Amino acid sequence: MNLALRDIRHNMLRFALTALGLGGLLGIVVVMMGIYEGALDDALRLPRASNPDLWIVQPLTKGPFAEPSRLPRDTRDLVRRIPGVAASGAVTFQTVQAAANNKPLRLYIQGYEPGRLGGPPSLVAGHDITESHYQIVVDASSGLQLGDQVPLGPYRDPYTVVGLTQRMVNSAGDPIAWTTLLDAQAIQFAVAAPLQRREKAAGRSPLVTADINAVLVQLQPGVSKADVAQDISRWKHLSAVTEKQEEDYLTVFVISKMQTQLGMFMGILIVVSAVIIALIIYTLTMDKIRSIATLKLVGAPDRTIVGLIVQQALMLGVSGFGLGVALTAIFKGHFPRRVLMEPRDIAILFVIVVVICLLASALSVRAAVKVDPATALVSG
Repeated sequence: MNLALRDIRHNMLRFALTALGLGGLLGIVVVMMGIYEGALDDALRLPRASNPDLWIVQPLTKGPFAEPSRLPRDTRDLVRRIPGVAASGAVTFQTVQAAANNKPLRLYIQGYEPGRLGGPPSLVAGHDITESHYQIVVDASSGLQLGDQVPLGPYRDPYTVVGLTQRMVNSAGDPIAWTTLLDAQAIQFAVAAPLQRREKAAGRSPLVTADINAVLVQLQPGVSKADVAQDISRWKHLSAVTEKQEEDYLTVFVISKMQTQLGMFMGILIVVSAVIIALIIYTLTMDKIRSIATLKLVGAPDRTIVGLIVQQALMLGVSGFGLGVALTAIFKGHFPRRVLMEPRDIAILFVIVVVICLLASALSVRAAVKVDPATALVSG
């Protein structure tokens, strides 16, 4: 008969409640790991969706996501004439606060030139932008439907939703939307009529700009990215960033603080879980001191007693781990941020839990091994 299972059945309520609480703690750890993985995947979806070979940004910056970048619009034509460049497209990026269907709506808008690089990826409904003004493609996570209208810009012009994407959000979790480059520039830089009148009255011209944030570049087959990037930097005095470098900028400069914060909380919760396991196993061990002494008195080896304690610790930890993963899988769709459960992260956490169980049982093992067999003969 397995002594560990028999003892657990004898203390089933305590074991079950402890496993449930431990499962809640480990579930939170799994959620934090999933939130980070989800945020990282979300942050990389936009640069990967455009799939350029090079990002052309303002010199000495790490734009356009990790740092602001502004370029003249004719930069796209300058870059297009570089030998080895097959296609190019000018893009802008901005976050706007709007309202639709009587609800607040926050969007991350990418302006692009239809027919060039930078447009939305494959759509799940509707079609791409076909008009030069007042059409928008938006991610389905925004809650918008085809035909809905979103007021944008200083004049709150109505933009009609003509297409929907799926799982396209930025690192902050805001749905991504696409408009034409001209519309995006108007939303970002247009000056409302009252301000125009005030600037004219003051003898100044209202600020009007056609700047862009980056140029996406696709190279001809077989052309070296490093060589083209060097030519652009030398002759056009611009920064040329590869897709891998852009992803590294997002990871290091945009997501790193979230990773640090979540990692700190995960560490705290894992330590708390270890303390709980140690206390419960120690309590269970102290409750059966006389039983352990009896086993020693009848000649049971120490390895039997050690196995009893270690098995209980592992059963408690693995049960809590299983409950935590199951609860996360059930409720992950209800979190405001996407929770991405990677098998690699789950496996690493499982190994950590096993190690914690072994370490947490050390105190109980030490106490059990030191028990005097004569204790079994003492009336209590």
